[in-house]
Amino acid sequence: MIAIMSELLFERFLELAEREQSLPAGSVLFRMDDPVLSLFLVTAGELRLVRALPDGFQLTLQRAGSASILAEASLFADRYHCDALATEESTVRAVPITKAKAALESDRALASSLLRHLAGEVHQTRTRTEILSLKSVAARVSAWMACNGGVLPPKGRWHHVASEIAVTPEAFYRELARRRRCAAGMMHPHMPPDIIWYFFAPPIPRPI
Repeated sequence: MIAIMSELLFERFLELAEREQSLPAGSVLFRMDDPVLSLFLVTAGELRLVRALPDGFQLTLQRAGSASILAEASLFADRYHCDALATEESTVRAVPITKAKAALESDRALASSLLRHLAGEVHQTRTRTEILSLKSVAARVSAWMACNGGVLPPKGRWHHVASEIAVTPEAFYRELARRRRCAAGMMHPHMPPDIIWYFFAPPIPRPI
């Protein structure tokens, strides 16, 4: 689920930005426990907020694409609670955190826009919590697709979706392979036929 926000919010913070930073794919913008000194705006590419789990698995907490604020909750924290990694070659603009807070205190429209955005983030977080409460890989994949219009990202990013729903990439790929086989006529106990058809059937007229 890529973060999307109002144009007013992003553009207003962009006016306050003081420096630009380019990030090669795979590079780290900040680490967990680093002090929060800036609010970062993604102007190109995509970054992920991730947290390493004890078993070595990475859990994705946010995917921030172009025209998104990265880790907006850092406005109210002293230190970051996760790592920020560049999924691809990306560019960010940095707003000093003191400057961002001062703008929110003096600009009522900006503060209201941020509140609306955070309310949307709460909704997305609740949705994701419900997805993570599902026990099977099949159920999590179905729920993720239902919440994202049935559209998968390019194949090279499928492992990021796996991270979002807290399953291994291998389990995610196996589930997609099962669905393809199901679309070719095999039985799948976890997906209704209409959903199977929608996601993986070839582009031919549906039989009555």
